[in-house]
Amino acid sequence: QVQLVESGGGLVQPGGSLRLSCAASGRTFSVYRMGWFRQAPGKEREFVASIKWSDGSTDYADSVKGRFAVSRDNAKNTVYLQMNSLKPDDTAVYYCASRTPYTNYNYWGQGTQVTVSS
Repeated sequence: QVQLVESGGGLVQPGGSLRLSCAASGRTFSVYRMGWFRQAPGKEREFVASIKWSDGSTDYADSVKGRFAVSRDNAKNTVYLQMNSLKPDDTAVYYCASRTPYTNYNYWGQGTQVTVSS
């Protein structure tokens, strides 16, 4: 199994920045890709960004392109989500998740709340 723990959420004003972290432990050698997802109140969970563990290639939802950046530190088994130019619509619980080459995202963290409000 893979255990994932997110941190770094909080309250930020519109236009501000936050950096989320996701620390992985356990069978991290099985991780192929790490993803960030979010779920706002009354809405379905949606994809935000992902990064391939081996080569760092990334993928983003259109709604966050140019504002968010995902990165990883292999030595620390940690993935980051740098969020800039935050908008009220970015308010949500943010989750990180991992997948193998043979599965969908099957391990999830507990989530961290991000609130963008003045």
